[in-house]
Amino acid sequence: MAGVRRMDLGEALALGPGWRHACHALLYAPDPGMLFGRIPLRYAVLMQMRFDGRLGFPGGFVDAQDSSLEDGLNRELWEELGDTASAFRVERTDYRSSHAGTRPRVVAHFYAKRLTLEQLQAVEARAPQAKDHGLEVLGLVRVPLYTLRDGVGGLPAFLENSFIGAAREQLLEALRDLELLEPGSISNLKIPPSK
Repeated sequence: MAGVRRMDLGEALALGPGWRHACHALLYAPDPGMLFGRIPLRYAVLMQMRFDGRLGFPGGFVDAQDSSLEDGLNRELWEELGDTASAFRVERTDYRSSHAGTRPRVVAHFYAKRLTLEQLQAVEARAPQAKDHGLEVLGLVRVPLYTLRDGVGGLPAFLENSFIGAAREQLLEALRDLELLEPGSISNLKIPPSK
């Protein structure tokens, strides 16, 4: 989105009829696993490979028949992730931020929903049967929440991918604000600049 700026939800909802609203959700769960028996995973965080080759979060545009942003988001999650998305519901309390772009006139609302590891694994397992799998969504991917000894592998390398809109910034903000990484580890990252 060109000319992206952050705004609060009230301001975003007051923009008027010439604007479209899209909602996306970061789904995450505590993960006690260890990579190679020595690197703690801490959390599993899902993103998706989109039809355009960019990484983003599940979700999409709110339609006129949706009674709220959250209804639109939950409908989109069902379309993109399949029937396991009905085992949870993203609510207004899961809201994180809004970003508006002027071309196109779209406001992207961002949510973060904590699941159990079993719920998240069920989403991963069943997503290939979802309505939009292979079309809008090319697959799910877990975000590596660690940095390897070389200082590049893991999250720093992941952040070099191409992200849609404000997804990269939303990911980093959520990792920090939800404390999904070891304390202080985001400030220690060698984060490549946005592309």
